[in-house]
Amino acid sequence: MTDIQSVPFVDLHLQHAQIAAEVASGFDRVLAEGSYILGPEVETFEKAFAEYSGVEHVVGVGNGTDAIELALVGGGIRPGDEVIIPANTFVATAEAVLRAGGVLRLVDCDHDFLIDVEAVAAAVSSSTRAVIGVHLYGQAAPMELLRQAIGSDVLLVEDAAQSQGARRNGVRAGGLADVAGTSFYPGKNLGAYGDGGAVLTSSAEVADHIRALRNHGGVRRYEHLAVGTNSRLDGLQGVVLSAKLARLDMWNQQRRDAAGYYDQLLADVDGVTVPRTVEGNEHVFHLYVIRTDRRDELVTALGAAGIGAGIHYPAPVHRVPAFDFLGLPAGSFPRSEQLATQILSLPIFPGITRGQQEQVVETLVSAIGG
Repeated sequence: MTDIQSVPFVDLHLQHAQIAAEVASGFDRVLAEGSYILGPEVETFEKAFAEYSGVEHVVGVGNGTDAIELALVGGGIRPGDEVIIPANTFVATAEAVLRAGGVLRLVDCDHDFLIDVEAVAAAVSSSTRAVIGVHLYGQAAPMELLRQAIGSDVLLVEDAAQSQGARRNGVRAGGLADVAGTSFYPGKNLGAYGDGGAVLTSSAEVADHIRALRNHGGVRRYEHLAVGTNSRLDGLQGVVLSAKLARLDMWNQQRRDAAGYYDQLLADVDGVTVPRTVEGNEHVFHLYVIRTDRRDELVTALGAAGIGAGIHYPAPVHRVPAFDFLGLPAGSFPRSEQLATQILSLPIFPGITRGQQEQVVETLVSAIGG
C-alpha cells in the first residue's frame, strides 16, 4: 500500500476539474441571457437527456423528491390511491407518495436489495393504483417482472435517482416503465451543483401535464389551468448537467472498474459479501454496498483511519420514526430489516485510485482480523 492518507467517501472535485472551463462558459451564457429558471440551457439538457435515456420527454424539476411526486400525479395518481414501494429505500420515495396524496403500502426487498416481485404480486389489490420500482445503488429493479405481476392497468413508476446510465436488458433506466423520476443531487452519478431532478416519460400527455404542474399549473405566465407547484430546474444547473451528461458513460465505466477491483480485493475476505449484478442488468455503482455482520465496528475502524463510509440505509421506511403512523412493527419486513444491520457502503467515485481502494480494503481486513 502507498502512503497512508484519508480516502473520501466521494470526491466531486475530480469531476468538476474536468468540466470547469465548459461550465464557466455556460454560466456566462446564462448570465448574459438572464435565463436563470428553465430557459434554453434547461431545454438543451432535457432534449439531450431524453435522447440518452431512450424516452420522448424529460421535464426538469427542482429535486428528485418532487420528480417522484410529479411522476405519480402526472401519471394519474389521486388522493386515496394505494401505491406500493419497497421498504428498503430512501425516505424520499415514501414522502413523494404521501405528498401526492397516496396511501403508502410497503413490501420487502430481495437478496439483491431490490423490490421483491413476489411480495408485490401478493400485495396488489383492487385498491392498488401504482407501484414504484426503486433502482437501488446503481442497478435497475426488474420492471418487466413487476409489470407482469401487476397487470397493465396499474401505473408503473421508476425511482431512478441512483441509476443514471444503468441498463436492464439493454434499456436505459428511465425508459423501463410508464414514467420515472430521477435526482440530480450533487453526489449522484449525474449530479448538479445543487438540487435538481427530472421526470422521464414517453407519454406526451403525461409530460405536458407535468410541465404545467411544475410551473404553478400552467405553461404560460398567469394561465393556471391546475393547482400546481413551484419545481423548476435552474439554467445554471442545465449547464452543469449537459457538461456532465457528455461524460456520464465514461464516469460510469470508471465506477464499474472500481467495483470490479473491490470484488477482487474482497474475494477471499471471510465475513464480507460483495454486491451482485442481477442478470440482465448493467450496473453503474452509484454505491458499492457490501454485507457484513460486523458492520458497526468496521464503520468505526474506517472512520478512525480517515476513510469515508456510509450506511444506505440505517433503517427501512417502516422503522423510521416519521413513519411510525404506519403501525408496522419490527419483523414486518424481515429481509429489509436484516440488511439494514449489515449493509456498508465503501468509497466509490470516478477517479478513485487503486491505491485508495487498497487502503480501504486493508483497513477493513485489519479490523476484521483484529
